[in-house]
This record gives sequence, structure tokens and C-alpha cells, in this order.
Amino acid sequence: MGREQQGGLFLCLDGLARALKNWCDSRNGRRKGRPIGFPTRKKKGRAPDTCRFTTGAIKVLPDRKHIQLPRIGVLKTQESTRKLARRLDCGTARILAATLSRQADRWFVSFTVEVERAVHPSNKTSIVGVDVGVRNLAVLSNGAPPIPNPRALEHSLRKLRRVSRELSRRQFGSKRRQRTRYRLARIHARAANLRRDALHKVTTNLATEFGTLVIEDLNIAGLLCNRRLARALTDAGLRELRRMLTYKCHWYGSRLVVVDRFFPSSKRCSACGWVKAKLTLDERTFNCTVCGVALDRDLNAARNLAKLVADVAQSGWETRNARGVDVRPSFAGQTTIKREAGSGHRPWKASAVGVQALAPTIEMASGS
Repeated sequence: MGREQQGGLFLCLDGLARALKNWCDSRNGRRKGRPIGFPTRKKKGRAPDTCRFTTGAIKVLPDRKHIQLPRIGVLKTQESTRKLARRLDCGTARILAATLSRQADRWFVSFTVEVERAVHPSNKTSIVGVDVGVRNLAVLSNGAPPIPNPRALEHSLRKLRRVSRELSRRQFGSKRRQRTRYRLARIHARAANLRRDALHKVTTNLATEFGTLVIEDLNIAGLLCNRRLARALTDAGLRELRRMLTYKCHWYGSRLVVVDRFFPSSKRCSACGWVKAKLTLDERTFNCTVCGVALDRDLNAARNLAKLVADVAQSGWETRNARGVDVRPSFAGQTTIKREAGSGHRPWKASAVGVQALAPTIEMASGS
């Protein structure tokens, strides 16, 4: 068996081993998310066109316009590879794997890189609460203008309907059907790129500007069960926003605090602490019957998130007594949160996310 055949066999066995491990972890409860079925063979035309290389000659050539992959050879990239090449030359990065994939009619190569990143402690002491949602992507507690939702998929629905209808009328196996498939895939890819670009800009600005960011742990999987909100929630990309904040706060020396999902951020008055028994989704303004304050519900929720962490940071260990009851010195009024009798559990207890160094992925578009 030649060297190329051995390399191809190793890649197949590596993919099979990872698929079997994911399947076993999903059955035993060690993997989060939806259950994963037993691995099946890929079929041309029904599986994503992708290939992963972990061994062999994976190089970034000195001209910073070409790369070398095993079995394929030298490829010219559409984007410059200077950022990755500088780290490789300085010895602060090491390529672990390369994944070749196709989106619509374009091919992308993605490098999994182990990077040595110097994380400097930040001296920023500002605390901001971030309330994410569908109407606005993020509302900050400091009174800044709300960050609008890009709504990339919603703005592409008209084109998607027209091209999908055209695709359904094409004959199977024809060249025109293949061209229409590429047009439909390009529309989906453009919407995904617009959404990803907006999320990167928002998360980078938040992580670099503030010292402590407070967000709420949302049950995204449960919210997607609502068929009237599922498409809008998916288009917003709230789970991706939290994932980006997790590693970017570690990069830029900030702290990310995730508040429990049962904390009544929207129902609690940010001025006096009174908790409203019921607040429907169509009520966009929070009206307090105790102190008479009236403000936007998203802004009220963001202020509650920031105030919770600020009070915990100032009061220290005195915020919890021996019984651990749900009464805090900073908030007036009684709470209406259900909890187990005798457990002393605080559903709204804030927890700082322990962030580890992640291996970033650098994507470069190759020629179409």
C-alpha cells in the first residue's frame, strides 16, 4: 500500500473513530444536544462535500497566496494568508488539521490552529447587562442605543421562495437544476455570512469595551418549539452570540457572567425590586404598580442583570444567610419564584463562566 493510500485510510479511520465516539457519548449522556445516530456512509449528492486532513504536508507557502494539502497539492487562495503565516514564522501557532469544504459553488479551507495567545488582565471595572432578543439583538443597561437585529434570513425570504419554486420545476439530473441549486445555496450562504459578520462585530465591541458582561442563560431549545418564533430566533443566532462572547471575553481580559434562566429579569422592577406576577410577550413596556416607573422591558431586564452582579460584588458573603432564602438586601418586595421547600436554592444565582483557551479556526476562501 502506497503512502497516499495509507493517508486516505488513516483519514477514513480517524473520521470513523470520532463518529463512533460521538455516538457513544450521546447514548451515555456525556454529550449535550440532540441524540446522535449510528454513523452511516457518506453518499455523493446527499452529504456535505467536505474532507479533513490531519496528517501529511499541510503548509502555508511563503508567497502567502498558496497553500499545500496532502493528496491535492498546491492551491491558490482568494484571501491572503499573511496573518497565519506570521504566527507560523514566529512559532506562536501550530496547524493541527485542515478541512476542505464547499459552500454553494465556492471551496473553503479551514485550518484548526493551536495558538499561543498572551492574555493580559484587564483594568476595566465597568459592568453592563446585555439583554438579547428577537426585536433587538442586544439592549445594554447603560442606556446606549439598542443594537438592531440584522435579520439576514428574513430579508432573503423573497429570493428564497422564488428560487425554491424554480428549483422544484427543474428536471432531475439536468444542468439547469444544478445551476439553480447553486443559486439557492448562494442565497443561504450570503444570509449566514451577514449574520456571522454582525455577531462578530457586536461581540468584539462588547468584550473590548466593558470589564464585566452579564447575560442570561436562555433555553433556546425550548423557545424553538414555538413555531411562531422559531424562524426569528434561529435568524438571530443567540446561541452563537453567547459562544463568541465566551472565548472573546477570555481573549480581551473581560469577565462573562451567566445568570440562571429562572431569574425574573423582565418581570422585576429595576428601580424598587417589585416582581410582576405575569408579563406577556406583547407587553413591550414594563409598568411598575409600586413606584410607578415605566420603561422598555428589554432595558429593564438589562438593568436588572447589571444590578444583580453589582450588588453581589459589593456585598460579598453577606448576601446569603444561613438558610439561603430568596431575599436580597438590595431589592424590596417579595419574590414570586417557585423553589423546592427546604432546598435553599436560588434559581437566579449568577455564575461566572470558566473559559479555557480555545483553538480558533481560520477560514480562507479559495478560488471558485
